[in-house]
Amino acid sequence: MSGIDPGAVFHPLNIAVLTVSDTRDEASDSSGKLLMDRLVQAGHKLADRTIVKDVIETIRAPIERWIEDPDVDVIISTGGTGFSPRDVTPEAVKPLFRREMDGFAILFHQISQANVGVATLQSRAFAGQAQDTFIFCLPGSNGACRDGWDHILAYELDSRHKPCSLAGTIPRLRHVCA
Repeated sequence: MSGIDPGAVFHPLNIAVLTVSDTRDEASDSSGKLLMDRLVQAGHKLADRTIVKDVIETIRAPIERWIEDPDVDVIISTGGTGFSPRDVTPEAVKPLFRREMDGFAILFHQISQANVGVATLQSRAFAGQAQDTFIFCLPGSNGACRDGWDHILAYELDSRHKPCSLAGTIPRLRHVCA
């Protein structure tokens, strides 16, 4: 049966949060703060946080650094996934993937559709794996970050989720789903 196994051991993940925005700073970054609060409340560790402008090179730089960092298991970004001319998060991140996680976008859009209707088509939310690091790219709205965390990431990043979570595919936790 699918769900959280209360008898299983919780293994916290090290998660970095990237906000992509031309206008936000630490004081006004409510979607990045929402993700940080949620992951810490869930028992995970905030590995790092940064805010960058909507420019391919500035988006890619911290992500490449975190992919190489053995102390970062997961990266979650917020912003830059729409269709405005400055939205380039997919163009910056997807070339780094060795695998795309198509199901994430499908599930995200199903959940988002219930809240914003067909406006979900305006999102290019996506996920994948670069080396052994999972990367989830969410839209910049609080609602989208809430939907992504509360309905998908909270479960898939929880090592107690059965039949298995993504936590068990992280090298240091491969024994979790053995």
